[in-house]
Amino acid sequence: MTDQQNNLEPVIRVVDLVKRFGDHTVLNGVTFDVFPGEMVVIMGGSGCGKSTLLRHIIGSILPTSGRVELLGEDLAKIDEPQLDELRKRFGILFQSGALFNSMTVGENVALPLQEHTDLDADTIDIMVKIKLEQVDLLAAEDLMPAEISGGMKKRAGLARAIAMDPEILFYDEPSAGLDPVTSAEIDQLMIDLTRKLGVSGVVVTHEMDSAFAIADRMIMLDKGRVLMNAPRAEFEKIRDGDPTGDEKIDLIRQFLRGDPDGPITQRRQDSGYEEDLLATAGGFG
Repeated sequence: MTDQQNNLEPVIRVVDLVKRFGDHTVLNGVTFDVFPGEMVVIMGGSGCGKSTLLRHIIGSILPTSGRVELLGEDLAKIDEPQLDELRKRFGILFQSGALFNSMTVGENVALPLQEHTDLDADTIDIMVKIKLEQVDLLAAEDLMPAEISGGMKKRAGLARAIAMDPEILFYDEPSAGLDPVTSAEIDQLMIDLTRKLGVSGVVVTHEMDSAFAIADRMIMLDKGRVLMNAPRAEFEKIRDGDPTGDEKIDLIRQFLRGDPDGPITQRRQDSGYEEDLLATAGGFG
């Protein structure tokens, strides 16, 4: 935590979060904060709990125990209308872009403004053009989703996510399915928007090139626990260093480097691979 962050209230606070589905514990004592203006990457292997964690933070599911606070509100203590109001203050870029295929790009971006504001049509049209320009997609305003590339769909989804001028942006695997050049372009766009708009960003990903390009801070999950929560530079030291003999550090190093041999491989060979498969099949990643 920086000195500046010491003087700020977190926009997200997760405290001792536990989530169980039946006998399966997906999250087990997860604790961390996200501060205004920072980009936090949440990462980990399949079945580690990162997608379930994201669903808790946006209020889609409630904890078995522990607490999730979003913009000062305990999500377990507010009703659905209050949650709906809170959701207007954050935006989400879904993995696929999640555009409505029957609407043009511009109509997709306009939708949250039409649904959640009293702005007139002319004002909404101007705002749509501004948002599309911010993601370098104004020329595609009248195109249908089927007429644009995967990278353009991500940009359109991002324009829709920022339509309401959110305080927080959530990104679910923003680089998934993109070629390396397009992925790097999306990464740079995310960095630029965070700086220009002053929003906080939370990114769920397992793409390490993207993670190291965009993160201020990184949180690695393993089997539902926070294995490490530190500035990007601390993870870079582990990634670029030699094996230490410390199982935790070497496990993080193997994941960051994508090495075929190490503690993760050994654990799967011993017994954990079946558990990883079950967790992945259950949608708990």
